[in-house]
Amino acid sequence: MKYATKLVLIIMMVAILGNGSNAAAYEPIRMDNVEQLPEWEMKNSSLGGKLLLSDSPEMVENDGILYQDKVEGNVRLFFYHVNAAKTAKKMDVILENKGTEVAHVKVSKSSLGGPGYAWLVVGKETMTSYLGKTASYQINIPPGGALPLSTSISETAVLPNMLINGIYDFTVDHPINVKVMMLPILEDAIKFSQTAKVLPTDECRLRGTFEGANRKLSSVDAYDPVLYKAIGITLADNEIDHYLTGVDATDGTKVVNYGNYGVVYQIEPPGRNSRRISYYLVPLGGYYAGAIGIHHPEVDWSPMATPRGKVYFGDNKQDFSFLGTYDKSESLSFTFSPPGASNLPVKLVILSQ
Repeated sequence: MKYATKLVLIIMMVAILGNGSNAAAYEPIRMDNVEQLPEWEMKNSSLGGKLLLSDSPEMVENDGILYQDKVEGNVRLFFYHVNAAKTAKKMDVILENKGTEVAHVKVSKSSLGGPGYAWLVVGKETMTSYLGKTASYQINIPPGGALPLSTSISETAVLPNMLINGIYDFTVDHPINVKVMMLPILEDAIKFSQTAKVLPTDECRLRGTFEGANRKLSSVDAYDPVLYKAIGITLADNEIDHYLTGVDATDGTKVVNYGNYGVVYQIEPPGRNSRRISYYLVPLGGYYAGAIGIHHPEVDWSPMATPRGKVYFGDNKQDFSFLGTYDKSESLSFTFSPPGASNLPVKLVILSQ
């Protein structure tokens, strides 16, 4: 396979004439006109899961609790914070068990990016690691006890203007309190969590608890490459693909997850065995640096960086990331999640050969 980061090809889209039953004429469509492609209808299904999003205040000037809530069952925690204080700090996530039985926490996937000054790099590294293979581990919290979600979160100092980004998937069999915190380096995190105050949110209010952390997109109709040479599937735009709505558990206000950060998509694109089909990821909202999981019998290079060969793309409307050409697209699926520090939406472009 060959990979590219700049537009070097012309996409030919079929313009259907009349009622669509006659021969079609081809009209050249460039990647900078990708929004003109026919939008393919996808069925959007929730696969459940609870998402805790901690991204407000994004720029943290004071010590305290950034987000907290009581959870049970299948949970994903996504946190994204920058140290905006004048001194070094540390991040930590404390799990508290206020019940009378041991709470068993099974962490199935985990990814920690940073701390780092290059925010797009941190977001991309976090997503690439998350979509790869990560080791699971177990935490057993005794009644009335408290333990960190991961000792690695607080191991490295977060210097001023550094970003730290984490994604953790876990299941828990009894209710526990999750506390995401920024605190002084020498402070004991568990003791700090017992008296720390919740910091006020910023104007973006990008924090909360959301149902539907996992989402499946599947094609409503079969894709006919004779009728539609090129099509698009838009992700995280809040018009075609809606943002999650939830509640900020710290004050009870309704919130929106602008960008669907922390939501993991399983995408089953339309395909036909009769033709080779190529796939591209195109940023529509600006700077973008992430990764995508590719699941196919012939693929051994997943997850793939988007883009490859450089940190980010999206500053040029002709930018795209080639995801491969496949003979048997029925066996193909993608795992996608909006990476921290990147702009949404994006479009998955499908082109039959």
